[in-house]
Amino acid sequence: MAFQPTPTDISVVITAASASAARGADAEPRFLNERRVTPTWTVNQLKGKLETMTGVPPGFQSLRIKVPGRPVQWMEGEDRRIDEWGLVKGCEIEVHDSRPQSMRPNYTDLSSVEKYELPSETYESLPNSVLAWKKNQKLGRFDPNALSPEEALRKQVEKDQSEISTKGIAVDARAIILPSSPPHIRRGTVRFVGPVPAIPVTGPGRELEREGELPADLQPIWVGIELDEPTGKNDGSVGGKRYFECLDKRGAFVKPDKVQIGDFPPLDLDDELDDLMEEI
Repeated sequence: MAFQPTPTDISVVITAASASAARGADAEPRFLNERRVTPTWTVNQLKGKLETMTGVPPGFQSLRIKVPGRPVQWMEGEDRRIDEWGLVKGCEIEVHDSRPQSMRPNYTDLSSVEKYELPSETYESLPNSVLAWKKNQKLGRFDPNALSPEEALRKQVEKDQSEISTKGIAVDARAIILPSSPPHIRRGTVRFVGPVPAIPVTGPGRELEREGELPADLQPIWVGIELDEPTGKNDGSVGGKRYFECLDKRGAFVKPDKVQIGDFPPLDLDDELDDLMEEI
């Protein structure tokens, strides 16, 4: 019996057709990998090897081979050897998925993927977590001199009340929102002063808010302003509750320290034209 040499593997490029490309369409292929194939493999054996790379079951694969200097061909016949198509180093085998779109797994949609949440007690016991570092450095709530969440909120409310009293913030007063500098000055009329529970609390008070509605004396104070121009975020309502009436995009809620009260007359079209002519 004559000696039969072992066929030399050939390095080929494996690509995948775009999901929307029909069979025979010249769509821009997506590069997957470069791998070595054995010329004596059958088409069916090759498809079995490619399943691990593409995720497409062999029965739904259509292979198109691109050999330099030759017409593009489809590799038909499951039992034919792949060397019948004149494989050379660097040729390309393009994998087409014949499954309907509804049968293909969507690896980009994570809505149905079960999310893992680390239990709080497990996280708190980790020695190399951010929480452990904060404990070691005595930062945030681990600072022995830090205010409690309730004390921090109470201090914020006192600061808000002081700002309102000192600045004379009151309903119907004219105001501008700080920081403001020409030509971007947001001015308007104060329409509301008081708590707005729908606006989330920031800082240490967040822990108290998570436990339930804050007591009235710990509610941060906000200033609702009806703006002269549509540069706001609402129409005077937040979280489904209305605090004052104004047109859409004319309402804004800001902290008292961001408000300046004064004689700020409403802008009209003539003022805007004068400003524009001065810039020109």
